[in-house]
Formats: sequence, structure tokens, C-alpha cells
Amino acid sequence: VAPTNEPSSPRSHLSSPEHKMNDVVNGCNGHHDDGHPGSGHEEGQRFLAEAFRAIVEEAICKGVDAKEKVCEWQDPADLSALLDLDLRDDGESHDQLLRRVRDVAKYSVKTSHPRFFNQLFAGVDYHALAGRVLTETLNTSQYTYEVAPVFVLMESVVLQKLRSLVGWREGDGIFCPGGSMSNMFGMNVARFRAFPGVKQQGMWALPRLAVFTSAESHYSVKKSASFLGIGTDNVFIVKVDKRGCMVPEDLVAKIEDGAEPFFVSATSGTTVQGAFDPLDRIADVCQERGLWMHVDAAWGGSALFSKKHKHLVKGIQRADSVAWNPHKMLTTGLQCSVFLTKDTTNLLKQCHCANATYLFQQDKFYDINLDTGDKTIQCGRKVDCLKLWLMWKAVGTKGLAERVDRAFANARYLAEEMEKREGFELVGEPQFVNVCFWFVPPSLRGKKNSADYSEQLSKVAPAIKERMVKRGTMMVGYQPLNGLVNFFRMVVHSPQVSQKDLDFFLDEIEHLGSDL
Repeated sequence: VAPTNEPSSPRSHLSSPEHKMNDVVNGCNGHHDDGHPGSGHEEGQRFLAEAFRAIVEEAICKGVDAKEKVCEWQDPADLSALLDLDLRDDGESHDQLLRRVRDVAKYSVKTSHPRFFNQLFAGVDYHALAGRVLTETLNTSQYTYEVAPVFVLMESVVLQKLRSLVGWREGDGIFCPGGSMSNMFGMNVARFRAFPGVKQQGMWALPRLAVFTSAESHYSVKKSASFLGIGTDNVFIVKVDKRGCMVPEDLVAKIEDGAEPFFVSATSGTTVQGAFDPLDRIADVCQERGLWMHVDAAWGGSALFSKKHKHLVKGIQRADSVAWNPHKMLTTGLQCSVFLTKDTTNLLKQCHCANATYLFQQDKFYDINLDTGDKTIQCGRKVDCLKLWLMWKAVGTKGLAERVDRAFANARYLAEEMEKREGFELVGEPQFVNVCFWFVPPSLRGKKNSADYSEQLSKVAPAIKERMVKRGTMMVGYQPLNGLVNFFRMVVHSPQVSQKDLDFFLDEIEHLGSDL
């Protein structure tokens, strides 16, 4: 709210956050059944109203304010003592509990802060946040139409819209608890299509299977192979080029190596470098050999919204399945991940169903095809579609496209500014919104040929990271990769990030690393 010098009128006073919170409580009064006088509702609703006020102040207002810290760093022992985490026999007072709420917000990392660049998720969309609050309040499970009628219909519409962006007129899909699970669904459905007997007979019915993915793919591919009993030794790692993109010729060589191939996992937007595998060429390989092609587009899938940048995922419509996380680039909020497939033969349900008769009765009074819960390995399933749907309703497809384009523009600005400054060295030209770089402090400049240069450079990013976190000024990740020593991975995608924030980032890196 913009500040004003005008005296507050009675009307403006009544519309203040405090009065609105009180209205929440007062509005609920009288709604209790006469035979059940409150059962603690009134007290609980008063706490909820005051807790919401604290959440808005501490987690939202302060959480998005660039003048506030990204985090209030504490060592684990000190933080444990500050929070008083022990659970006791007796409950605490109203005021103590409100203090707990404020402390949790105060000492948590503010991922909506415009200078939080640490993960592939950041920022806040207030319409999506409202959807998240409503989801938690309604507290239903999205497995049958009878307990989640609104969300079953809503999920169907959202999935259809996402499939159309991929380029499929028909298909299937489900919201999953994260991109790792979406990738595992792809592997499991692919195996079921190739060897349907595995569902009843298990691994005894199978030859030694082979999975193929790039050297820079997400680690969930190996985790999926382990979880599904395929084994990490049977995940064949395909070479990448200097940009981090899969080399199709090496994929062919690996496929012809002996084991029974059935699944190729390509990546659109790798975790570190933001690389995009050549999907059309990979699709040619898979089509020739009858292999299931899955695309992990958890990070890069949102490029589909942009007319200017969707060429990065050219060929994605040829895939059999896609994983896509709107909670990343679209700032929908954790978690919001979909598994999409162009299959129209009900493979997803056939692969995962258990036909529990207490949930999925066949003689219901409505169309039982609306009971989508048996498409997933879960029983209870959190509603993840509302936040995306409400955000999409608010800003439209054009608004989401503008967010994507803005992120690309910010990444380009940052890379160009780095090239102007001494000490910043790009790992490679950014393909996406991942800007990977080394900061070379003054003490190491001009010493690349020194025997210990790489060893010393590898210590720079961890040292700067420690300083920034303890100061609370910002957060950014670092890592080694494929023989390269530690470098920073700057991720620029939050719609709250401005060029001023990016300039601050560069200045702060210089400040924190100047004496190393």
C-alpha cells in the first residue's frame, strides 16, 4: 500500500488489515450449530486470524522486501534453542503460539525475496498463493469426484491446456508430487508398455533392461531406476557436448551395447547449465527402435509459453511423455508438477491401478471415469492444480509468456554485465536463464598457469557463499561439474527480480570476494 500523509478516515481505518482480520473472526460467529456450541471454533478462528496477520507481515511483506534479509542465519544448536523445538505434555498459550509463528517465519529462508537465486524456484505469485491457502483450507484428497468434484474437473482442464502447449491434441496425465516422481512415472509406464507382465510377475518376467540419459540429466533418473528395481548400473550415461546437450551419436552407440533398451530420458533445461537436448534427433533414434522417449522438461518446459524461445524445445511433441514443473519458472509455488503423456489407451491407469473397492466402486451414480486416483501410485493426493489454475486465470497465457520472456531478458542482461566486469568469467554462453560463472578474486587474476590455480579457484565460491548467507544479503548456489571446479549457478526467473537486483548481486559478489 502506498504511504499517504492524509489523516486516516473512519472508512480507511475499518479497511485496515487488523480490522479485516477481526472481521474474519466476527464473520464466523453464529455459524456454529446450536447443538455444538463452538467446540473451540471461536478461539481457533481468533488464533488463525492473528496468525495470518503475522504470516502476512513476516513471511510475505518482509519476505519480498529487498531491504530485509534473505535469511537470519543461525548455527543449528543456536537455532534449535531459539525455536524451543521440544514437544511437551502441556500446550502453550495463545501469545506463545503466535510467537512461534513469527519465529518460524523470521528464521526461515525467504524464497520469495528478490535476491534469492539459490534454487530453480523463487518469487511469489499472489493469486497462486491464494490458491495454495484455499487448497490447505479445503483439505481434500484428489482421488475421486465425490470428495473433490471441483478439482477433478479443474485438473482435467489444466492438463489438457498443458498438453496442447506441448503439441498434443489428445493424451493423459496427472499432477505429481514433484518432477522426480513425474520422471519415475515416465519410466514405469514405459516399462509397463514394453513388458505388461511386470505388474503381476515383477522383475522375474524381465530381461536386463537399459535406460539412457545424458551426463547432465537430473539424478532422479538413477533414483527411479533404483526404486523400480532396474538398477543404477543399467542407466547408461550418454555423452554431452560442451554446452551440456546430449550427443545423439553416442546415444546410438550406447543403445547398441547389449542390454534390452526401452526408455530414453532427454532433458529440456538441465539443472546446472540449463542445457536443452536435441529432441528431434533423439526422437529419430527412439522412433527407429521403438523406444519410449521421455522429456524431463521440469525446468525448461515453460519455454513453451514463449513464441520467442519455444524453439529450445523443438521436437517435444514427438515425445511419449513429458515432466513439467510449473512451480519453477512460472512461480506457482511448491509443489506443482505434472506428468503428461500422449498415450490414449489408458496406460497410466493400467500401469498403476489397484482397483480399491472402498474408493473406486464401479456402481457409482456418476461417471466413474472422473475418479482419477488410480492413475497414480498414491492413495491420498494433494490438490496441486488450483494454484496454477487461479494464477493462469489472473494473468492469462499472455501474462505467463511475458514472465518467461522477462526471465530470458534478465539472464541476458546479467551475462552482458558480467562480461564488462573484471573477475567474472562465464562457464559458457547461457542457453536458458541459468548463468554459470566463476568469480576470480584479485589475488588470482593473471595466474591461470599457476600449478594451484584450479585448487585455489575452487575455494572461492564456497567462501563467498558462506559470507553472503551469514550476512543475509542474498543466496546463490554453486557446484563443480564434469571436471570444472566450483562455479556459481545464478538462476534468474522470478518476476520480482529487477535489473537493480542484478546489479546489486554483481556488486555484492565483488564486495564479498575482493579480499580472498
